[in-house]
Amino acid sequence: MRVVSLVPSLTEAVARSAPGALVGATDWCTHPSGLDVVRVGGTKNPETDRILSLAPDLVIANEEENRAPDLAALRAAGAEVLVTEIRDVPQAFCELARVLDACGVTARPRWLDEAERTWSSLPEPGTRRTAVVPIWRRPWMVLGRDTFAGDVLARLGVDHVHATHPDRYPRVPLEELRASAPDVVVLPDEPYRFTADDGPEAFPGLPCALVSGRHLTWYGPSLAEAPRVLGEALRAARP
Repeated sequence: MRVVSLVPSLTEAVARSAPGALVGATDWCTHPSGLDVVRVGGTKNPETDRILSLAPDLVIANEEENRAPDLAALRAAGAEVLVTEIRDVPQAFCELARVLDACGVTARPRWLDEAERTWSSLPEPGTRRTAVVPIWRRPWMVLGRDTFAGDVLARLGVDHVHATHPDRYPRVPLEELRASAPDVVVLPDEPYRFTADDGPEAFPGLPCALVSGRHLTWYGPSLAEAPRVLGEALRAARP
């Protein structure tokens, strides 16, 4: 089996579960560290000719991370493309199992069982907090409706204020974000790399939680530790 992955979190899942199957991955596929495969460009601008030159048996993609015209071009050239759709935590586990099955993994990996147990045994949050969750600035964009990251936060007791917005990733003026007066501003380090010096200063007086984007937005082995890592970051939120 020769697999090319165009989704960083799925790259990590396949690399952990089907050693040797991956022959190509995007430039953004950073885990596992030291992954030695051909790089095929970005998630939004993959080099389709390079992908095809690898003669993959399967190309793994995601309906949100990858562009439909690129996937159509790969299919038109004869490549088999598996496209995932992941909008919440339970769907992540179903799609991960589907991907690994398509990659020829016959035994369910231990990390997947551990991750599913971790999320299924989460206690009901004692309190709930509201949040604004920027994912970009210049312009400011936030989590909106029907997102995997929004479901992750909701299961940890954090309800983001744009969860019912018509758009999944709306552009919202900074003044409006501040005026919503959330209990916490959640600032991930991807896709925009918010840091202690780049992000919190835009929300004076509001507690800000700097969180790992990998644990907030990736569906793969990181799911097993995501509740603990994100919980610690949320508890450490400071104005």
